Amino acid sequence: MLRAASKLRCATFVPDIRLHDILAALGGELHGDGNTQIDGLAPLDSAGPGEISFVSHPKYRQALATCRASCVIVPPDLKETALPRGAFIVSEAPYLYFARLTQWWRKTMDVQHDPSGVHAGIHPSAVVDALAQVHPTATVGPLCVVERGARIGAHTQLRSRVTVGEDCVIGQRCLFHSGVVIGADGFGFAPDGDRWEKIEQLGAVCIGDDVEIGANTCVDRGALRDTIIEDGVKLDNLIQVGHNVRIGRNTAIAGCAGIAGSAVIGPQCTIGGGAIVLGHLEIAAHVHISAGTLVSKSIHKPGHYTGIFPLDENANWERNAASLKQLNSLRERIKQLESDIKK
Repeated sequence: MLRAASKLRCATFVPDIRLHDILAALGGELHGDGNTQIDGLAPLDSAGPGEISFVSHPKYRQALATCRASCVIVPPDLKETALPRGAFIVSEAPYLYFARLTQWWRKTMDVQHDPSGVHAGIHPSAVVDALAQVHPTATVGPLCVVERGARIGAHTQLRSRVTVGEDCVIGQRCLFHSGVVIGADGFGFAPDGDRWEKIEQLGAVCIGDDVEIGANTCVDRGALRDTIIEDGVKLDNLIQVGHNVRIGRNTAIAGCAGIAGSAVIGPQCTIGGGAIVLGHLEIAAHVHISAGTLVSKSIHKPGHYTGIFPLDENANWERNAASLKQLNSLRERIKQLESDIKK
């Protein structure tokens, strides 16, 4: 019943797609009937007849053997497991193949739903300042706001309710999901007795090409220089990027992370959901931060970093943190003492 219901509500159905169409578009090594019809894409554990799925790790060998999908994308070392179950496509990188399949599927679906292929343009409900520049191939969705001096590059898409602030620059082929705010004021205030004096945020935001930003994520404008998001960066939903932050090319950051002002994150990094990077820190290239980690000091060499510590009064927390850093050396000393006693 659940499968039937999902079929009824599926908006991604594309009629008359055959396996040979997929091979023609994406390549790969097909085992099975190229005329097999494919109606949809599905996860391995729930895929059924008419659907295509993928498996990229040997630990899913048993799930592959019992999968009911009409076709599965597999790595070379699972070829023998896939042979008895039906049609399959061999790829050196099944997950990457599947990602490209989703892109091809989306384009095919769009063409079938709208053969004219015309999607670019500014929605009538959007507000675009006369001094903003929107490339003719860009898309500005419903209720978006593009303020004075902003520039939107070729083939970039702003989904509904995206705001691009004054003088902010967006590159080519970017995708901003609903509710994204680019170029709100950074959080800058100077104390004046018992009140706060606002520091005007005079920079902007500069975003490179092929950047995707998830729903309700905010990237603040710089105080005196621009906040910079380099080419290929991927930001999930509900992320806060503070003023004057720089995020290096092809870095990916998961949902609810927070990047405080003036932090510099290198290229090819990953930051897990809910992680916090404190302000004015530097993170080297190829650094991977676990979910929920608090990054409280700069990281100068590649690697995988994790840090979760219980909440406490700050003075106690600092003492405990200092002790924690000595645990390994204390352990070695205790082992040596125990060894000496036994002698």
